[in-house]
Amino acid sequence: MEDDLIASLTRQVKEEVVENYLTERRLLELQVEDLLEQANQTRLQAARTGRRLTRLAYLVIKSDMQAELLHLMKIPENSFWSSCITQQFTRGVRFIRVRGFTDKAKFRKLFVESYVRFYQRMVEYQKAYNNLKAECQAVNSNIKRFRNNFDLLTIINFLKSLDTVTLERKIFLGENFTAAELASIDQKLQINLISFELFDVPPPLTLPKPERMEEPLSDLAVRVYRKFQTDIKRIMC
Repeated sequence: MEDDLIASLTRQVKEEVVENYLTERRLLELQVEDLLEQANQTRLQAARTGRRLTRLAYLVIKSDMQAELLHLMKIPENSFWSSCITQQFTRGVRFIRVRGFTDKAKFRKLFVESYVRFYQRMVEYQKAYNNLKAECQAVNSNIKRFRNNFDLLTIINFLKSLDTVTLERKIFLGENFTAAELASIDQKLQINLISFELFDVPPPLTLPKPERMEEPLSDLAVRVYRKFQTDIKRIMC
């Protein structure tokens, strides 16, 4: 009888361990869901930032000038940001109003101000990117701590030790493990670390500050205006 009592108490303790495991795992799963949503929002912010670069490329008209623009801003080739250069500009950004005595002066101001807007957006994106990276590291730290706090092998062996009737009758916090599920119970209970690279979030650019870029951008704007004056006037209408 004493052995039965010990066995019963042992089982109750193990069931409580399983329940605690599943409770904490659910909390982690909620953190992971929030992290995935944050990654999605960061990707959207990258796209919005990229539209400011697309506007700059649109203003220089032709691919040779676009290539020079990439070089001026030190944008890596074959990157997310370089791909923004070739995208079609759809004016999905705020209109920039500028004043000047001539169309050339107005265009030069428009071009320089467009870079300022792109730079500001990139600074904001840098913060969002860093926040996402820090949050990913925090979630992974919680996952590692969670793994250290529970012996997953012991939990799996306990669940597998239950007979089919008992297993189907027992519900651990909503998890009704059937006999068929036991075959893959290792995968069902395992929670993996989050790979930041899988978020496919483009790393931010380190852009030259606007005051350093004003002269080279102004020079490029003047050359573009002289070469494509008709196109520029059409753009600025």
